[in-house]
Amino acid sequence: MILIKSRDEIERIRESNRIVAQALQHVGSIIEPGISTAEIDREVESFILAKNAKPAFKGLYGFPASTCISIDDEVVHGIPSKKRKLKPGQIVGIDIGVEYRKYFGDAAFTFVIGKISAERQQLLKVTEESLYLGIDQAVIGNRVGDISHAVQSHVERHGFSVVRDLVGHGVGIKPHEDPQIPNFGPAGKGPRLREGMILAIEPMVNMGTHEVYFADDEWTVKTRDGMPSAHFEHSIAITRNGPDILSALDGE
Repeated sequence: MILIKSRDEIERIRESNRIVAQALQHVGSIIEPGISTAEIDREVESFILAKNAKPAFKGLYGFPASTCISIDDEVVHGIPSKKRKLKPGQIVGIDIGVEYRKYFGDAAFTFVIGKISAERQQLLKVTEESLYLGIDQAVIGNRVGDISHAVQSHVERHGFSVVRDLVGHGVGIKPHEDPQIPNFGPAGKGPRLREGMILAIEPMVNMGTHEVYFADDEWTVKTRDGMPSAHFEHSIAITRNGPDILSALDGE
């Protein structure tokens, strides 16, 4: 069932997403070569708790940390570790969820460690562009498939592939809600978009094959061919004035 949010609920969900955006901004200020993924996770958790909020991912379906931190060929759901220290040339997807006053926010950003190759720069650029092209389709009267098709078309036009085993989703009252938002598929298909829907749109884009698998930890999703993957995500509200990005920082 797709949950339609009132204007008051949208503003409460915006508050949760603002904390997510601020937490991602904080990560950007500390992430550097040599820092461990466990240190980043501790920083994120402390930041969220200081806002009188809760890390939404910690314990969700049994996930053991507050932050999903995925490096290079890891698509999503990487588990932070004291042993994993970041190195120049890596790309690192940081996915953060927040529960604040019983409402949920969710967003992700892929960070660069030092200098990266031109191919990786292009992967990140195209992935982030595809997110905003998907958001552009999140208008009243369109369908979920219009978002999916916009993402896939842009990604494949540049020679990359979209992950098909994982999807975006509704968000706000719960951390994961209907509808599912695939990053591929034909336009004009799927549920009709209505005012008051809140969607977490999140392209996951691979440099090589779209195929993925679960690592031995049963959480981390990795590319089948070992090529790098990028992940960008925003939570958006569908309004009569067009898509409203709830997880954007003020002024973005």
